Amino acid sequence: MIWYQITELADEGNAVMAWATNNESGFEFQTFGENRREPIDVDGLRLVRFLPIDSDQNS
Repeated sequence: MIWYQITELADEGNAVMAWATNNESGFEFQTFGENRREPIDVDGLRLVRFLPIDSDQNS
């Protein structure tokens, strides 16, 4: 229910929700919206990959 409220209020923005859990990294997370951060799985470990900067956004 919290995540639903966050995504409804974020409109065109970005959001990240992280919480402690019993896994190798000790946490889990979920993202919303278009941003440079993309969650990926590497051998069962959740990491964040940064996508290249879009040159159109910096003009």
